[in-house]
Amino acid sequence: MASTTHLPFSPLLSLSKNPIEKSKTLVYFTRPRISVKTHATGTDLVGDFGARDPFPAEIASNFGDKVLGNVDTEHKILIPTAAALSISQQQCTPISHLQQPMPEDEAKKMLFKVLGWRLIHEEGGIKLQGLWKLRDFKCAVELINRICRVVESTGHFPTLHLEQPNQVRAELWTSSIGGLSMNDFIVAAKIDGIKTSDLVPRKRVWA
Repeated sequence: MASTTHLPFSPLLSLSKNPIEKSKTLVYFTRPRISVKTHATGTDLVGDFGARDPFPAEIASNFGDKVLGNVDTEHKILIPTAAALSISQQQCTPISHLQQPMPEDEAKKMLFKVLGWRLIHEEGGIKLQGLWKLRDFKCAVELINRICRVVESTGHFPTLHLEQPNQVRAELWTSSIGGLSMNDFIVAAKIDGIKTSDLVPRKRVWA
């Protein structure tokens, strides 16, 4: 099957002759227009092209009024705000000692954005605690090393405990305000992204 597109005649029209294209383009020069017939090699009648100009029928439908941008390919690119970014992609910011710690109800809501962490009340404040049970002592040490590499650039560090024989415990809080801040959840989310599948105990597979 083939699709036919009629374009206004232009002596400057150039067509790609890339030998690796998977479609054949036949051009018939007629006046006052050029008829371009595209034979697609796959199931898609348009062929194996990437970005394309809108079809005449699409332009006639004023589809550009329904999207952000213009039909002449001059598009607006919106830079996402910090709130729109995944929490693990956000950066820690300096915390003033005058800032109030995060209320507990808000901290409980933030728990949905991190995995495997819980709130604990300790020393008069709230902390985030994560716990990992690894395959052996060597794997526990490796996890601590991976955590250190991930959080080094944040400037906000957890307290890490290597508990015999194969358990790692991490605690996060902002000591300058005596409680939790957004920085603690950002670091927790970054730690969540660490690969641990090669460090945890192997599951038994029964025949």
